[in-house]
Amino acid sequence: MKASVLLKSSLLTSLFVISSCATTKYSDDISKNNYSNLQAGKTYVVTMKDGSPKKKMLFRNIDGDNLIGTAGKKDSTEVIIPKSNVSAVKDRSRARVTAGATVIGAAGVAAIVISSLRAD
Repeated sequence: MKASVLLKSSLLTSLFVISSCATTKYSDDISKNNYSNLQAGKTYVVTMKDGSPKKKMLFRNIDGDNLIGTAGKKDSTEVIIPKSNVSAVKDRSRARVTAGATVIGAAGVAAIVISSLRAD
């Protein structure tokens, strides 16, 4: 009985870990990078290749070799990030939903394991 519950809980945990990835990584070869999955009006956190601090931006569009957006919904300061300096782009809204689902899933797995250990 313990082995099957442990197996089920480890499978559920691995499922949540795999689904928690909300980051799109980009390669050094700019021509291979596809920025078409970025949606206007969504907030993204952009990680830079040069190690400078991450930039939060409300994405607007792509103009040539630059990502263009604003600093936030209330802050209309224009943010221009060269594509050549981008290493990863993280979707803030999807990351929050995934983090919440992971916490709920982990609590459910813990409850199953604890209840099965008490039943023996």
